[in-house]
Amino acid sequence: MYRSLLFIPGNKENMLLKAASFSPDAFVPDMEDSVPDKEKSNARDLISDFIPKLAQKKIPIIPRVNSLNTEFVKYDIEAIIGPHITAISIGKIRKPQDIEKLEQILSKLEIKNKLAIGNIKIIPWLENAEAIVNSYDICSCSKRISGVAFGAEDFTHDMGINRLEDNSEIQYAKNIISISAKAAKIIALDTPFFKFKDNKKLKIDCQKSKEIGFRGKFAIHPNQIKTINKAFLPSKKEILEAREIVATYEKAEKKGRGSTSLKDQVIDIPVVKRAKDLLNLIK
Repeated sequence: MYRSLLFIPGNKENMLLKAASFSPDAFVPDMEDSVPDKEKSNARDLISDFIPKLAQKKIPIIPRVNSLNTEFVKYDIEAIIGPHITAISIGKIRKPQDIEKLEQILSKLEIKNKLAIGNIKIIPWLENAEAIVNSYDICSCSKRISGVAFGAEDFTHDMGINRLEDNSEIQYAKNIISISAKAAKIIALDTPFFKFKDNKKLKIDCQKSKEIGFRGKFAIHPNQIKTINKAFLPSKKEILEAREIVATYEKAEKKGRGSTSLKDQVIDIPVVKRAKDLLNLIK
């Protein structure tokens, strides 16, 4: 599971050093939005040097490279590709053809670095109107894609709309991405929460995303990791309810019944499957 994915600005050596002391579900050394253009080369070199050190933590490393419409992307991938990389994250994907271009770059570099073709997975960011319209086609276009990320800030910029406190302006896009990811049998990862000192609101934000099918969230500060990890696991209440549903149904099933009830709620096969899926997350 990728519940928490920690962004690390790639041009900040002190932050790369400090990151190794934390335990998110994945490290995301960043060469894109957190790095100004004049620092891209420096970030590339620093991340390349630090990847083996981060790898000692046995935590997946998923660098975020610059988008395909920049002059930086090829050099970014060349600098970081190797046996320590689980996947690459790439922003501003618009259509399946973008993924095809990226696959070509990756395959050539995998051969050059004596890695199996397809070894490096892809987590594309969907963060513009065209990407939302093409979301399922993108999610399902390659076996390399292991997850898909939503970028709210770039999406609202592309749409020419403001970010709102209640997130109503991004709700449709989030629903589409979550459904597309599920249909493609990959995970949906949520946009970062930028009020990094407000863990109470972060928790609520995570819970709302989990309720529509997201499985994890990008963290922009180490202090967010614990809150995100906890939010994307089933709560004690959810676990108890799921166990009760399964036990109640199994008793009814032994009596030859295909459905039963619990606390005035009908318990049938879809409800039981959902409960069992939840319990599988804690095994």
